[in-house]
Amino acid sequence: MAPADGLGDGTVLVGDCVAEMGRLPAGSVDLVFADPPYNLQLGGELLRPNNSRVDGVEEAWDRFDGFAEYDRFTRAWLEAARRLLKPEGALWVIGSYHNIYRVGSMLQDLGFWILNDIVWRKTNPMPNFRGRRFTNAHETLLWCARSAESRYTFNYEAMKALNEDLQMRSDWLLPLCGGPERLKRDGRKAHPTQKPEALLHRVLLASTRPGDLVLDPFFGTGTTGAVARRLGRRFIGIEREAEYAAIARERIAAVEPAAADTLAAPAKREEPRIPFGTLVERGLLKPGEVLQDATGRFRAKVRADGTLIAAEVRGSIHQVGALLQGAPACNGWAFWHFLDKGRTVSIDVLRQKLRAELGARPAARLTVVAGGAGEARAG
Repeated sequence: MAPADGLGDGTVLVGDCVAEMGRLPAGSVDLVFADPPYNLQLGGELLRPNNSRVDGVEEAWDRFDGFAEYDRFTRAWLEAARRLLKPEGALWVIGSYHNIYRVGSMLQDLGFWILNDIVWRKTNPMPNFRGRRFTNAHETLLWCARSAESRYTFNYEAMKALNEDLQMRSDWLLPLCGGPERLKRDGRKAHPTQKPEALLHRVLLASTRPGDLVLDPFFGTGTTGAVARRLGRRFIGIEREAEYAAIARERIAAVEPAAADTLAAPAKREEPRIPFGTLVERGLLKPGEVLQDATGRFRAKVRADGTLIAAEVRGSIHQVGALLQGAPACNGWAFWHFLDKGRTVSIDVLRQKLRAELGARPAARLTVVAGGAGEARAG
């Protein structure tokens, strides 16, 4: 089936990014990943201590006639990208100290809402051969929602799982692109600033869902497209240089997409919403049954309408849990347990059982329970 937005998967457009973005329909893109020219302002050759020449960025696409020209260029492509994003869309842009502060200021001026600045710390950075500065060992990524009101995608559980079940931080330790992954032509780098696929894997896994449309307006040799294809995301690439575009198409054609069942599971807040009362209706818990916390310190009785009662306290599983602890909020699904053959079992086990029976349903919206003893939750 063709996607609802009418945009095909795997399109690589050759031309000026602003002009090509102007031809795409507004509000059609879920995510923009941008690796624009950094405006490195390099002057003269850079040599190693043995006088061998460093293969740096010397291409015309990275040269601008001053900051004013670079700012005009940056504003133009950011405005074009914002027009293409859906209301819940987001943008990533990567840069170095040469450009990222100018880009960040313009993002805020245009109405983007910066969510994080991510530091990509390189395990194998190029040394500072002249020994007159610190080794430049990182680049910065800015992750922005289209606006402060955007309901952007963040696959928190996937990022936590990727990080050995620890909440992922905003400093990422990853190597530069090298080895077999580094594309070459005639013994030289095919592109001087090819990004590692591991970096794009993390970006796309964090902030898109399978089937989402990703736009890369500075496509280069197609790293974004290769990772998107592997992860079941659609993509459109725009590249000014026909040679890079040709390499990208060849590279992506060789990518084997991952099977649908191997892609990350939906976020917990997107699972079907199961009210606690449903457990009582279905007979999984009975009116009068006693629940307790994991330590056995707090107890409450289940009522027929799906509320709990403990002494003079009554209300939802969240409200009663919070009031008994004297806490401002409580996740009742994690707090309350029932006894099963002498073992304490979380009531969330019963919720997951019902979810498995119900199967896929429309994603739940974030629900805020009224009152100081409530909690923000989904499902």
